[in-house]
Amino acid sequence: MADERSSPDAVFRIVIRADIQRVWRELTKTDEAQGAVFNAWLHTTGLVPGGHMQMRTGSGKHTLVVGEVLEVDPPHRFVHSHRFTQYDDPVCQVAYELKAVAAGVEVTMRVSGMPAGTRTAKSMQQGGPTILTSLKAIAETGRPPMGTRLMYAAFGLLELVLP
Repeated sequence: MADERSSPDAVFRIVIRADIQRVWRELTKTDEAQGAVFNAWLHTTGLVPGGHMQMRTGSGKHTLVVGEVLEVDPPHRFVHSHRFTQYDDPVCQVAYELKAVAAGVEVTMRVSGMPAGTRTAKSMQQGGPTILTSLKAIAETGRPPMGTRLMYAAFGLLELVLP
């Protein structure tokens, strides 16, 4: 997916003290908000290659991300295309890899094919660490960090001004 106009892959990694199935569920659940992914709801036609997906606000009125499921190998690998709906940027790809390690689960998030110099590239570079830090907190304690919870409360208020 990468070409000469793409930024280098962004790779983020964290070790989470939790069961691999717990971490997998947090990344793929559709029955409640994904606290690790900016409290958005995953809507999909199926977690199978070719399944269409959207990340929507809590009310469901606004779609933040659209994509397609590219690979699914539970509970080890989930890959999807990714395009922010508010930007007119090309699609990139997000891959989550989960590996059991002595301390729990090593999670690697790789974003590839990010269009260089775009808001998408900047957002993904900034969002990756937040997603993994929140994922770790949720899997280990049941809730995101306090700062993230405050940010999500602000998101709820700001939804009123989204197009």
